[in-house]
Amino acid sequence: MLKVENITKYYGDNLAVDNLSFEVNDGEIFGLLGVNGAGKTTTFRMILGLIDKNNGTITLDGKKIDYSITDEIGFLTEERSLLLKLTVKEQAIYYGTLKGMKEKEILEKLDYYLDKFKISEYKDRKIKELSKGNQQKIQFICAILNDPKLLILDEPFSGLDPLNVEDFMKVIREFKDKGSSIIFSSHRMEHVELFCEKLVILVKGKSVLSGSLKEIKKNYQKKNILIEADVEKDELKKIKGVESVLENGSELVVKVENDKYVKNVFDYVKKCDNVLKFAVEDASLNEIFVETVGGLYEE
Repeated sequence: MLKVENITKYYGDNLAVDNLSFEVNDGEIFGLLGVNGAGKTTTFRMILGLIDKNNGTITLDGKKIDYSITDEIGFLTEERSLLLKLTVKEQAIYYGTLKGMKEKEILEKLDYYLDKFKISEYKDRKIKELSKGNQQKIQFICAILNDPKLLILDEPFSGLDPLNVEDFMKVIREFKDKGSSIIFSSHRMEHVELFCEKLVILVKGKSVLSGSLKEIKKNYQKKNILIEADVEKDELKKIKGVESVLENGSELVVKVENDKYVKNVFDYVKKCDNVLKFAVEDASLNEIFVETVGGLYEE
């Protein structure tokens, strides 16, 4: 288990991370979210010991993170950190050796993941000759060669198409099933929503929303009603509790203040013709994020 307790980081007079605490259990995928400059990357670097914190403690399975246990950690950085003149094989051997692995083990793992990501033919190709998406695959493979106990993923799906995103997700879930603690950061809320169980949202280095995704969505009062029927948008907008009515293809999305106003909308829709759909959904994580973060940045 990763435990982060009351960590603070200043860059000069600038407070980058403000008294942040969270835990990531074994076999758990945890989301660390925020806009650019919110303190996510600084937090990752403090966890890894790449920069010093001003206050607080960080432990992995009760131990301070230092060079004695960094071989148990994998880190996929948002920025490309590959050596472009090396071949894929040379890059993997370099990273694997830094993690204390033997060359035979490195090459076995490399062959396994190259096959899994359908890029075995690139093994002896130089990194600079690969597309951005395939470079991202190699960077990810290098981060997981050592079967990390703690896996930190900073924007892992950058440059990937939907099929490759799904391939990445399958491998990440495999590590979850093996008991790894996984921290995941992305600006794509739909990705976070797919597989993060708990999360923290940072604004200016401070946690403004945290907890299980299920509870966060449950506690967020606003609901979306999806409607396919012969209805009048202007009539829907007049109903008490309705905040907005948006068109989304063949359906309307009616946003209400909370679930007690759903009946008001239903009572109107049931009188209309050709009712094909009436479904009530929780607000998306993207909506929750925009309202939570946007309002605080406007202050």
